[in-house]
Amino acid sequence: MKTSLGFRIFRTVALVVVVLSLVAPLVWMVAASFKTNVDIYDTSKALIFSPTLDNYGTVLQQANYLQFIGNSLWVAFAATVLSLLLGVPAAYSMSRFNMRKSALVVLMARVIPGVSLLVPWYYVFSNLRMVGGFSVLILSHMFVSLPLIVYIMMGFFDGLPDELEEAAQVDGLTPIGAFRRVTLPLSVPGIATAGILSFIFSWNNFMFALVLSGADTKTLPVAIFDFVGYASIDWGGLMAATTVVTLPIMIIALFVQKYIVSGLTAGATKG
Repeated sequence: MKTSLGFRIFRTVALVVVVLSLVAPLVWMVAASFKTNVDIYDTSKALIFSPTLDNYGTVLQQANYLQFIGNSLWVAFAATVLSLLLGVPAAYSMSRFNMRKSALVVLMARVIPGVSLLVPWYYVFSNLRMVGGFSVLILSHMFVSLPLIVYIMMGFFDGLPDELEEAAQVDGLTPIGAFRRVTLPLSVPGIATAGILSFIFSWNNFMFALVLSGADTKTLPVAIFDFVGYASIDWGGLMAATTVVTLPIMIIALFVQKYIVSGLTAGATKG
């Protein structure tokens, strides 16, 4: 009984510490976005202050953030859709035909640091006069999205029994028809999971966009740095800009978390 009680106390304390360490910076960020720069530095106004919307006005009007929001949406959406179109059939082939060497290559691409490819990518794409356009951003984001989708979908397809496709082929369907009419509908939870995670990672991607984007193709994570100057930092505008970047993706994650969990666990528990 003492051991059980001590474990419950430890678990509760650990949970509170973890939650506070994750939530506290977000709460401070949102609160600071409604403060002036003077109030941010004033510790006596940490909790009680006069809120202002001037920082959001600066972000949404003067800083051209609506354009940057559109850029982020377009790059994340295009990279996710193209990665799904390529990654789902690739994962199916690797799973059904036991292509473990190809799967190992995909796994290596998943774990290789992206920064190691930035210099050769910049050299190649600059010679092709593609740097600064949306196409190079979409291709670079696909480097992160495509291996992730293949990795998730391989586990999902491994959990689907082969007998379903064999029965469909006995009924007259071709292998491609069996995949399209039987396997693909059953894999919708996995596809949704892979697509959501791909979109989130692409939305949050900073490194590739920093190097390969142009003035008109900036995404939101890169545009945040407009509030960081050599002599001073506009903390109020910076916090408002960060809130604009963070809250939408957090809201999406909260609404779709059950689909993400179910999709990730479905491939691991079947078979």
